[in-house]
Amino acid sequence: MTAIDGGLMTVGELARRTGLSIKAIREYEALGLIYSAGRSEGNYRLFDESALWCAQMISTLRSLGLTVKDIEQFVGVYLADPHAPMGPRLAELLDRAADRIRARVAELEAVRARIGEFRAAHAAALAGEPGARLMPPDPRRTRAA
Repeated sequence: MTAIDGGLMTVGELARRTGLSIKAIREYEALGLIYSAGRSEGNYRLFDESALWCAQMISTLRSLGLTVKDIEQFVGVYLADPHAPMGPRLAELLDRAADRIRARVAELEAVRARIGEFRAAHAAALAGEPGARLMPPDPRRTRAA
């Protein structure tokens, strides 16, 4: 479907214009982050330009590492006082996102180190050398019959 008269669009059109999935748009609508402009005669959800703007903002914030919960908090603060400067609040959320990313990178670096240690300890087995073992023998296979 394409845009409806009056600049309204269906969820499919909103998805095409934003790159969000239909499922994501419905979830964001259920969370109150995107508002529907009503329903068509065929009972399709309709969205206007404000929904397009909200969807684009959500996409941008998600691309910066914010979680949906972060975005909900940000929107809550904005809706409570739309004239308050939002920059400082967004800066806090970006700091939290950066902290989460740093922690995740550290976790991944630890996994990479364990991979290196495992490779070094099991080089012969990983190279396919006869008799070399990757792991201790499986006790289920060594039980007496």
